[in-house]
Amino acid sequence: MKRRISAFLLSVLLLCAMLPTLAAPSGDRTVTVLFTHDLHSHFLPQADGRGGESGGYARLKTALDRERQANPDALTVDGGDFSIGSLIQTLYTTQGAELRTMGALGYDAATVGNHEFDHTGSGFAKMLNAVVDSGEPAPALLMANYKPADNNPDRLDIQRSMAAYGVQEHVILERGGVVYGIFGLMGADSHACAPSSGFNLENTEAAARRCVDALKEQGAQFIICLSHGGTNEKKKLSEDERLAEQVDGIDLIVSGHTHTTLTEPIRVNNTYIVSAGPYCENLGSITFSLGEDGSKQLSDYHLLAIDETLPDDPGIASMVERWKGLVGGTYLARYGLTYDKMLTVAGFDLPTPVSGLQSGNTLGELVADSFLWATENLEANTSSVPTVAITADGVLRAPLATGEITTSMVFDVLSMGVGSDGTSGFPLVGVYLTGKELKAAAEVDASVTPLMPAAQLYMAGMKYSFNTHRMFFNRVTDIQLVQETRRTQPAPVLGSGEQSGEYGYTVSTIDRTYSDLRDDQLYRVVTGMYSAQMLSTVKSKSLGLLSLEPKMADGAPVTDFEACILRDENGSEIKEWYALAAYLQSFGEEGIPSRYSLPDGRKDVSRSWNPIELIKNPNWITLTALFVLTLATVLAAFVIRWLYYARKRRRYGKGTKW
Repeated sequence: MKRRISAFLLSVLLLCAMLPTLAAPSGDRTVTVLFTHDLHSHFLPQADGRGGESGGYARLKTALDRERQANPDALTVDGGDFSIGSLIQTLYTTQGAELRTMGALGYDAATVGNHEFDHTGSGFAKMLNAVVDSGEPAPALLMANYKPADNNPDRLDIQRSMAAYGVQEHVILERGGVVYGIFGLMGADSHACAPSSGFNLENTEAAARRCVDALKEQGAQFIICLSHGGTNEKKKLSEDERLAEQVDGIDLIVSGHTHTTLTEPIRVNNTYIVSAGPYCENLGSITFSLGEDGSKQLSDYHLLAIDETLPDDPGIASMVERWKGLVGGTYLARYGLTYDKMLTVAGFDLPTPVSGLQSGNTLGELVADSFLWATENLEANTSSVPTVAITADGVLRAPLATGEITTSMVFDVLSMGVGSDGTSGFPLVGVYLTGKELKAAAEVDASVTPLMPAAQLYMAGMKYSFNTHRMFFNRVTDIQLVQETRRTQPAPVLGSGEQSGEYGYTVSTIDRTYSDLRDDQLYRVVTGMYSAQMLSTVKSKSLGLLSLEPKMADGAPVTDFEACILRDENGSEIKEWYALAAYLQSFGEEGIPSRYSLPDGRKDVSRSWNPIELIKNPNWITLTALFVLTLATVLAAFVIRWLYYARKRRRYGKGTKW
């Protein structure tokens, strides 16, 4: 009996001791943020190169629902570049498909990236108007340091569209007892990648401090920056790390633009930086525990792969199918194509270039060949001038996988930009360079690529060799013009039937002849509009050591690239992507030729340390470097000799005499 009473009294005492704890409300609150960035209009899954699939908004919705079920008060945000990357982007200015779909996905807020301005600032405004006119939900759009320039002729119209949508610098949201402050930033490099935006960039740090101060005044307990600045392994290029170092009070930075995948957050002071990777590959999730004193403790961080293991959400799948139908009835109708039309087949993968790896690439060579083919088979006014076609690593946005190659897959490869006709896709342009400048273009590939991987070039109509260990801007050791004679014959377009009257082209044989470039002769260069515009920046990128000045056929400098656009017999622009699509279609049921399964040697990259190979055919840069090196060696030998004899004289008491 005494034992029972003692046990009872002990229980009462323990309960009384716990009452204060049970009665006091816990100060800990949970913060969960779900995030994406660089979605690039990836509404539908793509082959991942490993036998599976990646991305797709119907699968993303399933992942979001699962995460929200576990964390009902989670926020969902995006770090910009939600547009440009698939055929559905062709509805950007008329439907605003990206933001409307993000609204259906339940996004709370997003910021803009450089690709939101591929259709210029005016196209951005039209997109906002389309979303507003739809009456459908859309995320808050936050832009703290990016405004229409005063000299932008469309400034007032753009401002009205931004006001109608409700674009603002920052927003306050309350969720689960936590007051969130969210603001959006455009990065400096991102702004530089949007030359046609017509917007001005305010200093990111100054704008961030202004937003942090304003949000704290409004009672924000957790501050999120949606930044399209990015991170980089090189600290001086890592804009969002510098932002976190210089601006206090930001709890979380969702970092877009550089397409980074961070399996663990970067922590700078008390700021966490996160990235989930591009193209809807992953959904990021980060969770903190907040204390009463405002302190935060990271409790979970993970990236959920958006792949074939996730089922489609029926509502989003239906929405995407509706967008596909609109694309087929509008943009693709003029080409006689449909979204999923099979153009040809591939018996092997054609991957995008590996960033930073200087080598040949089959996809790059295929695209360059398609540009050259387009000048012979699609362009209305062909030229008899020897022609070289060029494409760059930075514009090749997606691989081609083994199996059927469809219209949408081809568009994904060359999805960037907009033409002078206002429709998606950069057009091909034809400009002229001298033989000396073409050699400089090969030198750009050889010397600038290690500094800017996106500048790696792939050419048709020219072959060249370079050694990666030679002196910068003197790495090219051999270069020749390649003139190809393609003998073609009409053949029915794949799937059309011989009675349809539709004909494509089948390449039967290719004859090649080689000749040396003449420094003072003009050669025609065909490339995409973006790459053509970048040619004139080579001088600044190479510190004035290389120069490329695009010219007209008469040698006069190009002042308007729109005058150089390649057009078909109907006067329509020949888009980059369509040149590739038509070239692939020419292969018919036989599929992409096996010669594209491996690089064909048109770019020969040597990494030899053979001294003769390193110094043969030196230009003035190498000669200057050799002179300086020789002079330094002689001086070093003299100093060593002087020190030796000086020590010897001191040792034998003769250090005061010479």
